[in-house]
Amino acid sequence: MVKGKNKKNKKGKKKVGNLNKQILTNLIIGYFTSNPDKIYNYKQIANQFDIKDVATRGLITAILYELRDNGTLVENARGKFKLIQQGGYLIGKVQLTMRGAGYIISDESEEDVFITQSNLNHALNGDSVKVYLYAKKRGKQPEGEVVEILERANKSIVGVVEVSKNFAFMTANSKQMPYDIFIPLPKLNGAKNGDKVAVKITDWPEKYKNPFGEVIAVLGKPGDNETEMHAILAEFDLPYSFDKKVEEAANKISDIINEKDYKERRDFRDIKTFTIDPADAKDFDDALSIKQLGNGNWQVGVHIADVTHYV
Repeated sequence: MVKGKNKKNKKGKKKVGNLNKQILTNLIIGYFTSNPDKIYNYKQIANQFDIKDVATRGLITAILYELRDNGTLVENARGKFKLIQQGGYLIGKVQLTMRGAGYIISDESEEDVFITQSNLNHALNGDSVKVYLYAKKRGKQPEGEVVEILERANKSIVGVVEVSKNFAFMTANSKQMPYDIFIPLPKLNGAKNGDKVAVKITDWPEKYKNPFGEVIAVLGKPGDNETEMHAILAEFDLPYSFDKKVEEAANKISDIINEKDYKERRDFRDIKTFTIDPADAKDFDDALSIKQLGNGNWQVGVHIADVTHYV
């Protein structure tokens, strides 16, 4: 039972008398209700009511977890709680801005939902997420908070690795990846300083700003044609190597041209023609030809191989 009325001390905190669990529960709910957008841990709640004894502080912790379990509060991070308002939830995809905040694009909402960087809770661009919607303020855009990452959009992130004596990190190519990825030295897997690599995120502890990752592919040196081709493929999770069956099928394609293949094609084999693809290209399908005409002028032809013939 409370002895007497609650009073405020000189710092504006409410001083309470002896409490039973129900009264303390009501006080805690009331405080969260008065501050619906704030996040508190047990120490902050105890300080607000000027509670210093260990037993009652322990009771506060127990009540916070009970309120979480019955759907009154949500635990955003370990030991940090927030009021669940009557805003509801929705599922959508994250679209990050260059400043690090984001919007949730969802079929369940006519308006995009704004998410501050601190409320993304480690969600990245393109991720499918579950979002808690705050109570909408009149004239304001809907806002919310990511409460669960349902699926990562990218299995790998491409960037350039920087290696120091004790650790390494990768800076991503995409401006929509605002975090460098910390890479322990044993997880470099052959990557050297300045290499362009593909990295997968392996861990992202709550208290850390940056994720931990592991190099899954060394793509080469930035600026190299083949490196950049592979980087584009890796960034969009497209294959740049093929399994044995695919390679065997490709090798079985005949390089002999049959007579029937000539019928709807012009034959340029007697004209000097040369590829314009670089020596390290994956394919050689672009070419130029040159021929001197009877009047002394030169004819330049631009050619591309009929790749679909082999598909």
